[in-house]
Amino acid sequence: MTPLCKVEVTLSRVLGSREVRRGGGVDERAGIQRLEVLLRVQSGRLRVTDACVLIGLQRRQVFRLLRGLKQDGATSLLSKHRGKPSNHRLPAEVRTLALSIVRERYPDFGPTLAAEKLAEHHGCSVSRETVRGWMIADGLWQDRRHRLPSPHQPRRRRECLGELVQIDGSEHAWFEDRGTPCTLLAFVDDATSRLMQLRFVTSESAIDYFRTTRAYLEEHGKPMAFYSDKHGIFRVNSKAAAGGDGVTQFGRALLALNIDIICANRPAGEGTHRTGVWHVAGPDGQGAAAGGGVVDCRGERMAAWVRHRPQRALRP
Repeated sequence: MTPLCKVEVTLSRVLGSREVRRGGGVDERAGIQRLEVLLRVQSGRLRVTDACVLIGLQRRQVFRLLRGLKQDGATSLLSKHRGKPSNHRLPAEVRTLALSIVRERYPDFGPTLAAEKLAEHHGCSVSRETVRGWMIADGLWQDRRHRLPSPHQPRRRRECLGELVQIDGSEHAWFEDRGTPCTLLAFVDDATSRLMQLRFVTSESAIDYFRTTRAYLEEHGKPMAFYSDKHGIFRVNSKAAAGGDGVTQFGRALLALNIDIICANRPAGEGTHRTGVWHVAGPDGQGAAAGGGVVDCRGERMAAWVRHRPQRALRP
């Protein structure tokens, strides 16, 4: 192995296994290129003037690098700031304040939404990636590498609006202590993730699904298929049914309308519509029904929110 190869291997080990690192100094490729040029200058095969052109530095800087290479070897090409705290880091008081607010007010929020709430309601303007790092270090959030893989196989989206509509009900304390727990019926388009229909009801029942479906048909027309879970409203789950044709009232109505019903093995859109409508009755008190109680989605506030809801609630 030639001396140049030996020094290149040493530099690669020092800089790390990643192809590019930008910790305030040169990256690995540029470091190896600089090392090669400096070794050629040391051996007399290259002039200092030509080395300045190749690595883009002034003569004074090239001589400084040559002096460090002679004294400390390849490690002298590394930035002296590596492994040290950044000069632009935020004060520790800001980190403590932000994490205390997140832990007290937004413990179930993700970094992006938590950063928005900190800036909007608490005057603490911190980037979402900084909040993400703080939350991960404090145990309030897990990055994707440490999350358990999903046991469900991904399903391809449909191509067109109205081709498949996810329907589901989610029981939750949507209005916290301002009202009793209720169920949200949501109709979410599979192709665009648009919230097509929303209705707060007392409980998940067939009559409420009939009313919400009718409102959907009157506003958007007939879809090709509904995608739901295996709730008893959508299919007959009893294998020892005494009579009947094995179809529920809701399924019989869809059959008369020539609308297919697909019953999946997992909730169809609970996570999607719960995330999308969290701003309706979130913990910041900005809900559409601040007075509490069950709210019909035909109300003016709910309809206005659906029309002007933030675009970040949409999936790409």
